[in-house]
Amino acid sequence: MKEAGAAVSIERLRSRIASLGRIGAIGATSASRPAMSALDAQARETVRSWMEEAGMKARVDAFGNLIGRMEGMEDGPVLMLGSHIDTQPNAGLYDGVAGVVGAIEAVQLLRDSGEPPQGPVEVAVFSDEEGCRFDKGLFGSRGLAGRLEEGELDRTDAQGVTRREALLTFGGDPGRFAEDACSPGAVKAYLELHIEQGPVLESLNASCGLVTGISGPLWWTVELRGFAGHAGSVPMAMRRDALAGAAAVIAGLQELLRGEEGSPAVGTVGSLHVYPNSRNVIPERVRFTVDLRDMDMSRRGRLERRLRLLIADKAADNGLEWDLVVDTDSEPRYCDPDLMAAVREAAAEAGLPLPELMSGPFHDALAMSHVCPYAMIFIRSRDGISHNPLEYSSPEDIAAGTELLARTLMRLAARPPYGEGGRRDGNRQAEKL
Repeated sequence: MKEAGAAVSIERLRSRIASLGRIGAIGATSASRPAMSALDAQARETVRSWMEEAGMKARVDAFGNLIGRMEGMEDGPVLMLGSHIDTQPNAGLYDGVAGVVGAIEAVQLLRDSGEPPQGPVEVAVFSDEEGCRFDKGLFGSRGLAGRLEEGELDRTDAQGVTRREALLTFGGDPGRFAEDACSPGAVKAYLELHIEQGPVLESLNASCGLVTGISGPLWWTVELRGFAGHAGSVPMAMRRDALAGAAAVIAGLQELLRGEEGSPAVGTVGSLHVYPNSRNVIPERVRFTVDLRDMDMSRRGRLERRLRLLIADKAADNGLEWDLVVDTDSEPRYCDPDLMAAVREAAAEAGLPLPELMSGPFHDALAMSHVCPYAMIFIRSRDGISHNPLEYSSPEDIAAGTELLARTLMRLAARPPYGEGGRRDGNRQAEKL
């Protein structure tokens, strides 16, 4: 890379990632910071101090998002960067965190450049991106985008704490949701730096990549209901075993998705609850989640229909009743062509190869895409591992992604706002699917 890359402090990035890793640490390479928990709040205050060190004024909005702001020469639409710091249970140290520390570093480099931005720049640390505590993610970014759904605050965690209670403890305020949601045109663009969480960049020997879009996640909760009985006395032919039916559905899902060879479609059952969950009782009720993702809505729709038929067939085979709740149904969201061009120009300036790839995981950018154009930069993940203590991105790769983000930020910060803001043609088309 050219000499300008030396402005990125690898040591500062490394130190800040390590600092957050010690909050909720589980061993040397793992941490657990449930959304809106005391640990999450402690990490947020640590990040607040870094924002202030970089010259930003920080606030917590109604959704629990921490937002640092640098004023521009003129008031107007905000150029926003962001990611998250809440984690999955027993997670790695880089998911979300690399994007937050990289965004703060980029703003600090902008300040140090002596060239103030044309308009305001903000860094958002979004609350509850992961969704594992209340079983629905992107809370803070969906709140900012005005896309929360009915009943969101009534969701409970494993201890029976409602999201409303957690949010109030975390400094949020449901009474101010309407006031703090984005008004039309308030954000002119959103940029997010994130680890890839997959193997593509490593296979291409590339430290960074340009995201073309985020696949559309479909989340279900499925319940199968049979009849409990003694495991030693009920003949096999007379059983209504809900777990046997669930196992058949899960195996069928694997077969269904593996049959889509060459496509990016993926399907996962990641959570399973069995009742009464006893060694010598035939399972009476099983609840499990389904996560289905694809960039092609036509193909995803076809897979969805086949999966519903599969559930119905396996339930009938085992004498079960069943129902299904749709928790999330999002279409793919495509990155903005103009913002992608700015990232490409920044990469060329830095002498940085920049392969392009789609994102299977969703990110806060998915929610923000509904209120403004967006672009994403991926950082290489070793062995493609994420949501795991073995998750790792090297300091050098994180620094390269941060430099690319900073160069892009400086280009965009020198430009006048995008008129009314809003979505580009790619996402307008996606919304028709």
